[in-house]
Amino acid sequence: KIWIQYNGTEDSVAERLVEMGVPTSDIVLGFHSAFKRQFTRYAVG
Repeated sequence: KIWIQYNGTEDSVAERLVEMGVPTSDIVLGFHSAFKRQFTRYAVG
């Protein structure tokens, strides 16, 4: 899994990874709580 702890860019790092072929199930938005991550299209953890 790829954990994104901080996204300080104008473009979404997660979206760029998806465009490069990384499945959303392999991307974790670590800057959101586990509770909030369950409502995203990305992995929970």
